[in-house]
Amino acid sequence: MVKDLFKKIKVLREENSFSQEYLARELGMSRPTYMLIEQGERELTITEAEKLAAIFDMSLENFLVGKDGRLPAVSIKKRKISRKAKELAIRISIPQEKAEKFKQVLLYIIAKIGGKPNIGQTVLYKLLYFIDFDYYEKFEEQLVGAKYIKNYYGPTPVMFTKIMGDLEHKGKVEKIKSKFYKHEQTKYLVNPNEQLDLSELSAQELAHIDWELDRLGDLTATQISALSHIDTPWKVAKKREALEYEHVFYRPEETSVKDYETL
Repeated sequence: MVKDLFKKIKVLREENSFSQEYLARELGMSRPTYMLIEQGERELTITEAEKLAAIFDMSLENFLVGKDGRLPAVSIKKRKISRKAKELAIRISIPQEKAEKFKQVLLYIIAKIGGKPNIGQTVLYKLLYFIDFDYYEKFEEQLVGAKYIKNYYGPTPVMFTKIMGDLEHKGKVEKIKSKFYKHEQTKYLVNPNEQLDLSELSAQELAHIDWELDRLGDLTATQISALSHIDTPWKVAKKREALEYEHVFYRPEETSVKDYETL
């Protein structure tokens, strides 16, 4: 283990807004035992290190040796201005995350396409990202407005692990391990006995989610991650930094979902 690994674990936990109780539960230990890890008084097993790396959306190698996989900084050269923004002449504010709405979107996605062999945790991360950021670009309003941070493998929704853990605890979803083309992946399946609650979602929001699932739902983790890596909000953010929604107005043609020529 690297010398500063234990300090790094605490930093990563705080950056992701995880509690000690939550990580202790994920590692299958008591909070006092987990605290010994952060204090450097207890070594991690390889299995525990693998679990923490997955929770923090890092490769095991990068987690252990301290590599962050940071890409070169990218500057924004041209901004796209929408008609609505021109008319209002104000910055569009980003509301705080709506936890219940996040849960409903997540359960809806898993219920619709969670059974597909390619839909593992990595693909779910990116689907949530594109659903949120594409909706903001198209309608200049938040769908969920969740916080996403820049990780080596792409945008990561900060609330995902905590919310998914809560859904598992309540028996609404089941987490399973599987393989997709020889790659290990974590999958989630919705409890068929639980009725979906979509009360927080409008018809327009559901139509947008369906549109995203139709166009992105068959992509592999590699393919959808590569798409997120060319998207401006991820490219211009620094490692572990929150992605800014307004950067969707600087997107390249490959990821932009709005026709600015007709505005």
